Amino acid sequence: MGETLKRAISGAVYIFLLLACILYSTESFLILFGIFLIISLIEFCNLIQVNKIIPVLFGTSIYTSVIIFSNYYKSKFEIIQTLDNILLITTLIVSIKCIFFLFDNKSKIDTFSKYLFLLGYITLPFIFITKISFGINNYNPKIIIGLFILIWTNDTFAYIIGKSTGKHKLFEKISPKKTVEGFFGGLIFAIFAGYLISSYLIKPSTQFSNKSMLIWMIIAAIVAVIGTVGDLIESKFKRIAGVKDSGKIMPGHGGVLDRLDSVIFVAPFIFLFYKILNYVS
Repeated sequence: MGETLKRAISGAVYIFLLLACILYSTESFLILFGIFLIISLIEFCNLIQVNKIIPVLFGTSIYTSVIIFSNYYKSKFEIIQTLDNILLITTLIVSIKCIFFLFDNKSKIDTFSKYLFLLGYITLPFIFITKISFGINNYNPKIIIGLFILIWTNDTFAYIIGKSTGKHKLFEKISPKKTVEGFFGGLIFAIFAGYLISSYLIKPSTQFSNKSMLIWMIIAAIVAVIGTVGDLIESKFKRIAGVKDSGKIMPGHGGVLDRLDSVIFVAPFIFLFYKILNYVS
């Protein structure tokens, strides 16, 4: 079987599984991303060379506990809000550390940072992926589908435009194929996709009424910018580990972390944007 065919089949299976679980029920969505979390933790442990057992058990326990408490004990609103704020602040601090790590010339990661990254770079962002899918009320699969459409649009057009017209490298020592032209091409098309999502996928009346279009275009810009940073950060981890992909579970695509590196890094920032919207509204 040719490499292109393998890539096409594994990509189609991934998209089908993703959409099926997102659309079928809240529980299937939460279980799928719980499985994705476990695989991502294993792959990341391999990258940073730490024992997998404790991180996987600890990460899975946090994910399960927070999800159950947040979604099935909604009467504890104030406690949930406090918990969200603590987790968000922790995740954003680790995200900032990841950005410094991206620009750091060191080729080794100390033990404390490894476990901090496991918590704030991998585990907690998966919790925020599930939380943003609930919008301002109940579970809405269109929100998470819209988010993935933005990511796929940004990645696709960044690649197409970068390959056809790209001349200026974005961050050559980490990702030689990424270009400035590709970055802006992905950004523009992602914003256009945000406009289409607000117009046709998510009805304005269901999400901040008449401001829906502007909100989704801002989310698209966040996805394009922060998602690209997330992709570069994962590339830095892989470069230090001396590997091309985080795993081999998806033939032609690499590992689960390779497919989700953008969304896990951008999710806390979108959740923060949600909280700002709720505050000002």
